[in-house]
Amino acid sequence: MGTTVTPYNTDNSKAAQVEQMFDNIAPKYDFLNRTLSLGIDVLWRKKAIKLLGKKNPKQILDVATGTADLALEALSLNPDKITGIDISEGMLEFGRVKIAAKNLQSKIELIKADSENLPFANDTFDATMVSFGVRNFEHLDIGLTEILRTLKSGGTLMVLEFSKPEAFPVKQVYNFYSKNILPFVGKMISKDKAAYDYLPASVDAFPHGKSFLDILSKNGYKNASQIKLSFGIASIYLAEKN
Repeated sequence: MGTTVTPYNTDNSKAAQVEQMFDNIAPKYDFLNRTLSLGIDVLWRKKAIKLLGKKNPKQILDVATGTADLALEALSLNPDKITGIDISEGMLEFGRVKIAAKNLQSKIELIKADSENLPFANDTFDATMVSFGVRNFEHLDIGLTEILRTLKSGGTLMVLEFSKPEAFPVKQVYNFYSKNILPFVGKMISKDKAAYDYLPASVDAFPHGKSFLDILSKNGYKNASQIKLSFGIASIYLAEKN
């Protein structure tokens, strides 16, 4: 499963530290996302939602919704409702402002909740999506099992997550950027030194590619597949519930 990486290396649980970290960086989160990814994260989300749209989901769960970027993008699928959950109330507050500004409260609901203890009945959602959130789960297997429980039979899980490019020279450029430029800019703007040290460390520790596909299969998902983005900097994973 890999090494457990936490933002602050305190005695608090990983979940508590991740909550604290996102509360701290919430005011600058969207700006830093656009800046540090050069806007490519927007294109990745559009691609992920387009793939999810092939199943025409009507009830969608967005786990680790953050400031609701993916939930807002998913409105293009014309679902009946999108429910976003996150453990960081600070992030959710910014998401609610975006949703209210577009008068979309009837379509998107944001709830403070933990991915490992979802407050929903079995077989509730047609699709669940997680963008840049699974590597922050304290117990990956438990989070994936909870998502599976709340998916309807035949429902789809879509995960958008950073991975590690392997081809020269993308691998070398990416490694330099993620370990030097990203932490420097992130710390300078967010004022949270630990948060942007945690980001590349959590990507390094996350079981990407075939390893993650195997974990999905082990936890009861079928037809797990990977689509690499931007030479493997990120990946979209798709899987289904029986």
